[in-house]
Amino acid sequence: MNILFATSELYPLVKTGGLADVSYSLPLALQQLGESVTVVMPGYRSVRQKLGQPLRQYRFQDDFLYPDMVLGEYFDDRLSMRLLLVESDSLYDRDGGPYENALSEAWDDNHERFAQFCRAVTSLLGGGCAEYPGKFDVVHCNDWQTGLIPALVNYLGIPIKTVFTIHNLAYQGIFNYDAFQHLSLPEQWWHIDGVEFYGNFSFLKAGIVFSDWVTTVSPTYADEILCEPAACGMGGLLQHHQSKLVGILNGADYTVWNPSSDPNILFHFDPESIEEKTKNKLDLQRHMGLRLSKSTPLIGVVSRLVDQKGVDWILSAMDAMQGEKLQWVVLGTGSKEFEQRFRAMSEANPKTIAVAIGYDETLAHRIEAASDLFAMPSRYEPCGLNQIYSLRYGTLPIVRRTGGLADTVVDADDDAIRQATATGFVFDEPSAEALTAVVRRAIALYSKRKTWKKIQLTAMAQCFDWGHSAQSYLELYKQE
Repeated sequence: MNILFATSELYPLVKTGGLADVSYSLPLALQQLGESVTVVMPGYRSVRQKLGQPLRQYRFQDDFLYPDMVLGEYFDDRLSMRLLLVESDSLYDRDGGPYENALSEAWDDNHERFAQFCRAVTSLLGGGCAEYPGKFDVVHCNDWQTGLIPALVNYLGIPIKTVFTIHNLAYQGIFNYDAFQHLSLPEQWWHIDGVEFYGNFSFLKAGIVFSDWVTTVSPTYADEILCEPAACGMGGLLQHHQSKLVGILNGADYTVWNPSSDPNILFHFDPESIEEKTKNKLDLQRHMGLRLSKSTPLIGVVSRLVDQKGVDWILSAMDAMQGEKLQWVVLGTGSKEFEQRFRAMSEANPKTIAVAIGYDETLAHRIEAASDLFAMPSRYEPCGLNQIYSLRYGTLPIVRRTGGLADTVVDADDDAIRQATATGFVFDEPSAEALTAVVRRAIALYSKRKTWKKIQLTAMAQCFDWGHSAQSYLELYKQE
């Protein structure tokens, strides 16, 4: 089967969140099952600078596309997969991120940038890039930036299966009617059963309505998004299309996230040598300016600093637990207000709270390897990957019972500890007080070293790799 995987992010070339990790790991897992996978994404300046010159470029024959748009074919040793870039200097050759400028403001022409990307991919699927030798059986689209692909495939009658994955329903690609008209989209789409959404239009809704299958990234999240508030206004729509909605849990790439071989950490360890983990803790404490201590519980946070992730609850827990034997290390970027509050907390408590604002893949690995606990108290979490990474590193997750967090972490209550199934700490109530209470429960258990080690070993034994998930996607691709 020939699969075209359409995405707006791809690790290690460009990443703002878990979509990039999935776009790297799932195609590789599908290839390991014997399938042929090609990834296609926009040709951002930063990506082209990393890749260098293309192996070949192909011209489109499509009057809807920008005149400067071409399809670049690349191969990169870091990826081990075929990669196509939809390149247009006028749309993608600019400083900043894939969706925002250097001031963290959304690009004014995002509707144009991603509509053109979707049209280019659809043109490729329909033979509008005549010199390109590949043909495809299925196109797997991801998040709102690719939502017009299933709609255009359906509109043009291209005989190809379409799968659309929702990684986070809160990001819906909503633009006004003027933008809809500017993009010259079919007028018959402008109705409640098309792309119209409360007087605007939504790329995400287009993907849901017109794709053959809609997937999301955990079974629990697939249930949650049928109702508010997790549905983000799309509950009725998703209930209407529930027959084609499937929850498939994301996997972890254990070739990248493995404490026995991770090149980003100084001291490797596995279940038989878990004592080496403490050396990583001391190394991180030294690096971040924290007080050196083997016995002080260290809580790691690697997150976007936004409301969804419950970072305001983390700040409240930090404040409530000042003076207690506890350290925090935080890595992330997001809301300027949250960034400022975390910096202020660190400046006031430099020996117990360390904060790094920004994106740093190496530091993220070091935090996973060094921390005793990992805080991920999300208000909602479609899947989440960091809690899965934490398990493999013997870093016990503290999570709220929602989405993929509920599917991957078993609370260390008395029964689970007795049955040797506990892997972390789970709370239900969406509040700062509930998070603070579960942190205190975790710290109390941390002092019971034999029990703690047993939970660590159970956590490290969990396996959420991509093999099973890729097989589930493959079965979906083949369904009529």
